[in-house]
Amino acid sequence: MTYTINRTIAGWGIDDIAARTRKALANHGFGILTEIDVKATMKKKLDVEMSAYRILGACNPKMAHQAIGIEPRVGAMLPCNVILREVEGGVEISAIDPVASMQAIENAELTAVAGEVRDLLAKAVDAI
Repeated sequence: MTYTINRTIAGWGIDDIAARTRKALANHGFGILTEIDVKATMKKKLDVEMSAYRILGACNPKMAHQAIGIEPRVGAMLPCNVILREVEGGVEISAIDPVASMQAIENAELTAVAGEVRDLLAKAVDAI
């Protein structure tokens, strides 16, 4: 089983893709709680160069509330991370597949919620 929902877009820079990603996620009920610029962090902490790489911590409050109501410790696995990284040929967007990440929790009700979140994330990634 793959653990991410992926798409590569050519002809756009990472800043443009980040803006498009934020808009697509917002249109599907997600907000961005965190943003980590991995490239800048690696340069600062390790003095190494790497291609652009960002991690967006996306959250759909309605779905997160529902999941926490079902399984209170599920917050340890939130938010849904979406990465943006420069690759040959463009910028790759990879969103976590919540169904894959929730496999460690044996709870059918939570798995159903994760499936709904996966569908929303897939639609958002397709809309970028």
